[in-house]
Amino acid sequence: MQTTNCFHCGDTCTGTPITFDEKPFCCAGCKTVYEIFSSNDLSYYYDLQEAAGTTPKAIEGKYDFLDNEEIISRLTEFNDGAVQIVNLYIPTIHCSSCIWILENLNKLNPQVTNSQVDFPQKTIRVTYKQEGISLKELVLLLTKIGYEPYISLEDFEGSKKTTDKSLLYKLGVAGFAFGNVMFLSFPEYFDLGSSAASGGEYWLNKYQDVFRWLMFVFSLPVVFYAASDYFVSAFKGLRAKILNIDVPIALGIVVLFLRSTFDITFNLGSGFFDSLTGLVFFLLLGKFFQQRTYSFLSFERDYKSYFPIAITRLTPNGKEETVPVQEIAKGDRILIRNEEMIPVDGKLTYGNAQIDYSFVSGESEPVSKKIGEQIFAGGKQLSGVIEMIASKSVSQSYLTQLWGNAVFKTDKATAFQNLTDSIGKRFTIGVLSIAFLATAFWLFYDPGKALNVFTAVLIIACPCAIALASPFTLGNMLRIFGKKKFYIKNTQTIEQLAKIDTAIFDKTGTITTTQKSTAHYEGMPLTPDEESILKNTIRASNHPLSRSLYDLLKEQDIITLDEYEEHIGNGLKSSKDDIKMKIGSANFVGKFTTENLMDTSIYISSNNAYKGRYVFHNQYREGLSSVFKNMSETLNLAILSGDNEGEKERLEALLPKMTPLYFNQKPETKLNFIKTLQDQGKKVLMVGDGLNDAGALAQSNVGIAISENINVFSPACDAILDASKFQQLYQYILASRKSIQIIKMSFVLSLLYNCIGLYFAVTGQLEPVIAAILMPLSSISIVVFTTIMTNLLGRKLS
Repeated sequence: MQTTNCFHCGDTCTGTPITFDEKPFCCAGCKTVYEIFSSNDLSYYYDLQEAAGTTPKAIEGKYDFLDNEEIISRLTEFNDGAVQIVNLYIPTIHCSSCIWILENLNKLNPQVTNSQVDFPQKTIRVTYKQEGISLKELVLLLTKIGYEPYISLEDFEGSKKTTDKSLLYKLGVAGFAFGNVMFLSFPEYFDLGSSAASGGEYWLNKYQDVFRWLMFVFSLPVVFYAASDYFVSAFKGLRAKILNIDVPIALGIVVLFLRSTFDITFNLGSGFFDSLTGLVFFLLLGKFFQQRTYSFLSFERDYKSYFPIAITRLTPNGKEETVPVQEIAKGDRILIRNEEMIPVDGKLTYGNAQIDYSFVSGESEPVSKKIGEQIFAGGKQLSGVIEMIASKSVSQSYLTQLWGNAVFKTDKATAFQNLTDSIGKRFTIGVLSIAFLATAFWLFYDPGKALNVFTAVLIIACPCAIALASPFTLGNMLRIFGKKKFYIKNTQTIEQLAKIDTAIFDKTGTITTTQKSTAHYEGMPLTPDEESILKNTIRASNHPLSRSLYDLLKEQDIITLDEYEEHIGNGLKSSKDDIKMKIGSANFVGKFTTENLMDTSIYISSNNAYKGRYVFHNQYREGLSSVFKNMSETLNLAILSGDNEGEKERLEALLPKMTPLYFNQKPETKLNFIKTLQDQGKKVLMVGDGLNDAGALAQSNVGIAISENINVFSPACDAILDASKFQQLYQYILASRKSIQIIKMSFVLSLLYNCIGLYFAVTGQLEPVIAAILMPLSSISIVVFTTIMTNLLGRKLS
């Protein structure tokens, strides 16, 4: 009798199938989902993978609790009254079609502005306008198309989800069965129960068949439970017309099981149940060790490698202190300056908040907040200084997630990813071809070895080691760099850093330090009111010179300015009562004379009348000359500064001869300069202060922000370097290059393993169970090799 499968989910249609658009469906739910997809121009879902959908469930009234405002505020990670962001766990995510449809939710409802799937975690992060669609309606939409989220009390309480222990259970079942099958196979190993005629043991002869069928029984949970992931993965791959690595493994398991069952059924021998159960046990053991190692690396990155950025905390007596971001705790008063990122959720207690949440939601329209209102981590303050009280501690993993937000991602593919993908596609075809050819040879030459050869070839050859080399090497380097106060956005950045041939540096706040700066005032004395306005104006600015001058000026009462504006690359404007002040460059404040304008200075005017200037004595970072000297051996260097040429002679003496020095560079000029170099085929590193250089940092192949006593966390930069580690910058670049060499060495080792393993398998010298031990060992050995090599590399870094 011919069965009909549902066009949407692939299940067998019991009874009379529902026909719509000349396609069969098992239920009204699947038909409805198909209608939704086709009417919204989303039928490409079925081109990616046939029958990829899941049947939607009836959920009448199930999610009414999502109308509760308290529950909504606890479930959403961002909620400013107009836009909400929620992270939902969806267990039914299983293939590329799922990812495609979930990342195109905006076509089903235009109020959804962005949706991003984390496939390994089976989560989706959805940004939506709450006026057009509520959280409940979003969940109902997902459920309607067959992707019902799992929302539990754990999510409401914010506690950690329990870990998936299914692999551990499967490993336990396989290990138990393997041990028992080995025990039952002892008579076969020592030929103790061969036959009564040859004088075998009486009881072993008598119960030989019982032992064999017991081995069969023990193999059933191994094949149908412990090895199920391999069958599911192979089936999904074949259904999507992809030959993945699990196809030969699944084929090997099936062949061993069927051959062994055939042998004991017709009394031809004891079969290969020991090899079968051992194969699955060792495969799962290898997978378990890989998983544990990867989890350890991920954990270390998330919770030990904090961003080296500084936050200004206000003490109970009103003093300002600079502390690392991870020391911020619930209840702390925090000062947020102009253009600074808000590091944690909290309530606004002082100031005029104009917050740009494009970092979080992609919406660039600033949001106004009043005192007492909630403000969220990831927003950027645009209008002067504000104060807030933290409502929780800083979430490192949330900041990491924001930094890697899809809004700021460019080209995600890397050379090693492309290489691994291309090897993976061809590898399985090659292995299957070798297996069938070798088996055909042995069937003709020595049929007794044919099955062993076929299974051993399928199992021993494995591209896993090649696939693991890059993520483990770069992942471990990410962790090591983090411990060395060099925080990198992702593994792709390390690969890009290794290719750099040109390095561009900003001057102020990058190669100069604000910690030891001194300044003197030249000009007319400022009135007490003007001094107060000056201090409160630069209090709101994050520019390195502003920070230096703020620390040098005497204490003043905190006042609320009537107006505050920051003109990037020029200066600050503020007003209080009848006093209007400008602080910045000579041209900005209206000082047009050329008399001695070659110093690094901050100029001041009050009510359009020039008052005077603070002249700074630049203190260059320790070891600057040696850093540039070492870097000049392999890199092209240049200085791009927004300042005047006052420091030109001093820089020429400090830096290697012929180092290009460009002064009076506006932010857009820096960006265009880098773009021109890239057009010439250069791979450009930009090192800046993270604030005025945002455009140049984003344009460069790798942008590094130097963090000293300021909050430089910005989506524009690819890495943040603690200022105390400036002398080690070139060491880090060289370490990136060496990590790429480690990956290439791993590729060679993996290739050697596969060639040697295939030789022994094809020539019939390798038992399947030994192949099963060697296969995960090859992967584990690559992980151990890359970890040891990168740790040795890390020890050499100071």
